[in-house]
Amino acid sequence: MKSIKIVSAILLAGALTFMTGCASVVTSAAQKAWENRSTEDQVTDTKIHSGILDRVKNKDKGLLLDISVDVWEQRVMLTGTLDDSSVRSTIESLAREDSRIKILHNEIQIVTKAEKEARREQKEKGDDEKSGTGQAVNDFWIETKIKAQLLTDTNVGSVNYFYRSVLNKVYVIGKASSSAEEQLVLSIINQTEGVKSVTEYIEVVY
Repeated sequence: MKSIKIVSAILLAGALTFMTGCASVVTSAAQKAWENRSTEDQVTDTKIHSGILDRVKNKDKGLLLDISVDVWEQRVMLTGTLDDSSVRSTIESLAREDSRIKILHNEIQIVTKAEKEARREQKEKGDDEKSGTGQAVNDFWIETKIKAQLLTDTNVGSVNYFYRSVLNKVYVIGKASSSAEEQLVLSIINQTEGVKSVTEYIEVVY
């Protein structure tokens, strides 16, 4: 079964490389061989993800600096910061245009214009320094720390989770191979320096 998944991932890598011309996609696709998602779900999720981003970009490409979209088995998680609740609703409506979505979690936070601009600037610069503008700990530093900790824990299938830190509040979506793994993942995130709270949308394989 594992060998079938690996072959599927290699084929997926070739297809994605052809479409994007980006060498880094090969590494990403190879990692997908170890995911709990089927190859079909991976392809569908990728299409849902890119479709949402394209619709948001057509509305206002600057919004791509404010929000993030993560998709796992047709479950969508929207995160980020905006200073207008009507724009938040618009983005959710744009996402829901895809009928393949099973459930949508809109966790986009409404903040002041100054907070939104500060976070946009951090994202634009790829700033992952520990200290963040208006924050004790930078969101992108937190995400880097979480990634490192999950990768090095042999009891966690790190490729099965997507996580975002927004003003030090972490949101995670994915699938755990057991309830024990789910609790371990949440424990690691909760204990990461700077994390104020964790909202999880993790499904457990039974």
